[in-house]
Amino acid sequence: MRIGAHVFTPHGWISGIDKALEVEADALQLFASNPRAWASRTVPPETASAFRARLAAEGLGPLFVHVTYLVNVASPNPEFVDKSVASAIGDLEAAEALGAAGLVVHAGSGGARGERADTLPRAVASLTRIAERAERTEVLVELTAGGQGSVAATIPQAAELFDALGGHPRIGLCLDTCHLFAAGYALDEPQSVRGCFEEVRETGLEPRLRLVHANDAAFPRGSKRDRHTNIGSGGIGEAGFAAILAEPAVRNATVLVETPGRREDHLRDVRTLKRLAAA
Repeated sequence: MRIGAHVFTPHGWISGIDKALEVEADALQLFASNPRAWASRTVPPETASAFRARLAAEGLGPLFVHVTYLVNVASPNPEFVDKSVASAIGDLEAAEALGAAGLVVHAGSGGARGERADTLPRAVASLTRIAERAERTEVLVELTAGGQGSVAATIPQAAELFDALGGHPRIGLCLDTCHLFAAGYALDEPQSVRGCFEEVRETGLEPRLRLVHANDAAFPRGSKRDRHTNIGSGGIGEAGFAAILAEPAVRNATVLVETPGRREDHLRDVRTLKRLAAA
């Protein structure tokens, strides 16, 4: 199990490596482009080569890239879906240039009036379009917190989505602990943690799990509100994370924090997860 963090790159992609080292991360995730804009960024070949060389020299990895916040692969607006797919493909191209193992894309939502009979096929079609452009980087579907019109917030919903994707070889799974907690999973209770990951095993999703976003939850269990907080300071707590990190499926994946705060906060979160994983 590799434990790391999402890092920001204010001075270019290579600066993300420096940020990861500052917080003692073994692995990292970053945005390949502005997370609040549609425009993707092309990685110049010389920059891509320098980034991959530095990543290898520092022993960091795997690397993951997260699409922009605007992307919604299940939107009821066809133009918005096309824009989302195009943006994700742009980020995929950057991810492949940088040598990323995975591109993280949320499962999507149809909004307040979204019917699952409509939103699920839209998500499947969009994710397939993105994955068909992948050569080395996997498209990792991240479950959401369970808001209105959500395509996949629970493990059974994820299983239904992956079944509809037909076992696509370039699509994997990303779980977020805050999202699962917000969707109703009692990750603050070790027995319930076991039950959650038993669902992952029973539905056949365990071999697809590549990445776990380890975030504590600022709002109560079942709130359906996605608000990350630092490890041990939210509803999941250290005991919950100790149980999560002990799960075989998690130990075979990469674990990254996406928590708020400054460098010192991220360093503390990474160190806390490493301590809990070693206990």
